[in-house]
Amino acid sequence: MSNGENFGPAVPDLTPSGTRLPRLWLLRHGETEWSREGNYTGLTDIPLTSEGEAQAEAARAKIGPVTFDRVLTSPLIRARRTAELVGYPDAEVVPHAHEWDYGDNEGRNSRQVRAENPGYLIWKDGVPNGETLAQVAERADLIISSVQAGCGTEMDRDPEATPVEKVLLVAHGHFLRILAARWLGLAPEMGRHFALSTAAVCTLGWDKHTPAVVGWNL
Repeated sequence: MSNGENFGPAVPDLTPSGTRLPRLWLLRHGETEWSREGNYTGLTDIPLTSEGEAQAEAARAKIGPVTFDRVLTSPLIRARRTAELVGYPDAEVVPHAHEWDYGDNEGRNSRQVRAENPGYLIWKDGVPNGETLAQVAERADLIISSVQAGCGTEMDRDPEATPVEKVLLVAHGHFLRILAARWLGLAPEMGRHFALSTAAVCTLGWDKHTPAVVGWNL
């Protein structure tokens, strides 16, 4: 799918200020030791592997020559380092863009959890002593509202703000999948349908005034 830079109608739909409706690029961080093993990695501040650094550097070409109005990153080192390697060492750190707090499942993988709880699925069963799915979605909504501020959209909570057109967010697998679902106006558990690889690039935008996926898992 397209990276989202050249999409949309010849005469685009506009915000009340006359700018294009905003597009949000998503970039998952590169590989870590735990992501390579399939372990739940929430708030543990684990660095990229050498392969993860190479993946992050390669993501620069996937994004292409886009001039962003804002570049946002999770506070965790794996995301901040990824942002640095794609060319944004001064990305704005957003405290609430961290990964799902997996509670007692931190550092474990789904096979281990299912050995104790057959049929376990994080999207319906949640995590013991961690964040609820609704809490993660609430954090994602804050970012969406910030990106869409001043745009007159359903998620716009600051109609007096000056709209932006292009934003990049560097963050984490589950968090970005939930954010994508919320951008589309879907329940957060629908994020289960958006597979997302390490260092993958996605673009969220619009079909007219309908929120849409423009590019996914590139």
